[in-house]
Amino acid sequence: MSEFKSGFVSIIGRTNVGKSTLLNNLIKEDVSITANKPQTTRLAIRAIANRENSQIIFIDTPGIHKPKSKLSETMVDTAFASLQDVDVILFMIEATSKGIGKGDTYILEKLKEKHKKVILIINKIDLVEKESLFKIIEEYSKQYDFSSVIPIEATKGKYAETVLNEIEKLLKPGPRYYEEDEYTDQTSRQIAEEKIREKALRFLNEEVPHGIYVEVSKFKYRKTTKKEEIYDIDATIYCKRESHKGIIIGKDGQMLKKIGQCARYDLEKIFGTKINLKLWVKVDNKWDENTQILKKFKYAK
Repeated sequence: MSEFKSGFVSIIGRTNVGKSTLLNNLIKEDVSITANKPQTTRLAIRAIANRENSQIIFIDTPGIHKPKSKLSETMVDTAFASLQDVDVILFMIEATSKGIGKGDTYILEKLKEKHKKVILIINKIDLVEKESLFKIIEEYSKQYDFSSVIPIEATKGKYAETVLNEIEKLLKPGPRYYEEDEYTDQTSRQIAEEKIREKALRFLNEEVPHGIYVEVSKFKYRKTTKKEEIYDIDATIYCKRESHKGIIIGKDGQMLKKIGQCARYDLEKIFGTKINLKLWVKVDNKWDENTQILKKFKYAK
């Protein structure tokens, strides 16, 4: 029997390249929120892949982008801070990229400073011809000595085992850091907040989502008079403009109702019990400068 291995793996790349989608497929759980919009991930989320001969702890990081606020600065700092203590890095790019852009060049420079084992993950290979893919592999391989290069379609789970096997090869013998039935270190409140924000990202206009923040003020377990188990969750969606508040609530409250219904449906599947979810919307045009809130997005070892 082979020796048990374990280690930490960071997933890094520009915004919206498919990092969170890949992570969810790797661990076969919905732990990192996904939406077809940049800067969806704000937290450095740990997710655990428990295998027969290994335990791989992934850190899904915010996408690398040019910071335009204290919040985005914190997000980028969080992404690069996660590289310091990991054993392997997954650097994710898009096959549709035209050459190595400024963003990926910046990431490559940071990787060279860390001297880590790096696997290049090339996503969206279904959108390009083989010749274009070979050219991308050649260009990036000249810039860094990757441990391996794996072309994938992140939305298809069939590539997950290939990625996991390549990671396992690079890990050293080590202990099981988490129990076998654990798949994330997020708290129940964090899961609820992120799930509500995910639904808002999917349903709202482009200008609104990145100006919102979700905070759960109540997360309480109880049993009804009929002995049914239920969680009471109260959450507030903060936005930066009064006009955004109206969009989030929607005509006759229909948009807020839609966000709440879809979030509740997912949370009931995650927690395996009924959810009583109540949502409010408040305006705070400086929430993304609040030091207490920004602390939540900083990388914690």
